[in-house]
Amino acid sequence: MISRADLLSQIPGLRRYARALLRDADRADDLVQDCLERALGRGHLWQPRPGGKGLRGWLFTIMHNLHIDQARRRTSMPPEVPLEASGPLAEPARQTDRIALGELAAAMDRLPDDQRQVLLLVGLEGMSYRDAADVLGVPIGTVMSRLARGRDRLRQALAGESTPPLRRIK
Repeated sequence: MISRADLLSQIPGLRRYARALLRDADRADDLVQDCLERALGRGHLWQPRPGGKGLRGWLFTIMHNLHIDQARRRTSMPPEVPLEASGPLAEPARQTDRIALGELAAAMDRLPDDQRQVLLLVGLEGMSYRDAADVLGVPIGTVMSRLARGRDRLRQALAGESTPPLRRIK
């Protein structure tokens, strides 16, 4: 049986070895604690050698084996990130963004083709009014009025307001 006094006398050497091995005081103290816990739990397996010299070697063997096991576990796990450096602990819900995007796409589909084309060229593609007018083959004033009407109808559709149907005057 291992006496507490014998174990306590070995702690400074175990800590020095663990700190040199791990270069991290907290992890080294955890390793020493795990080593002592295992030694106390399996103290019945220790066989004293003549002169009482075997306890130190047995404890260092336990520590070495624990260190190897922990190193293997660490390589198979993702790296630890300190809580302070991890950023936000939760991500905002994305469902509402997808719903809003779906509503926008549906509202765009309900726009007349001429307004949708101008909105896509100017709003999505970032074209200037002049470039959009050249692409569509219409005057720049037509682009500006279609864009204004298209934005109004889109705003109304997204706000849930009904828009009156277009009347074509011939």
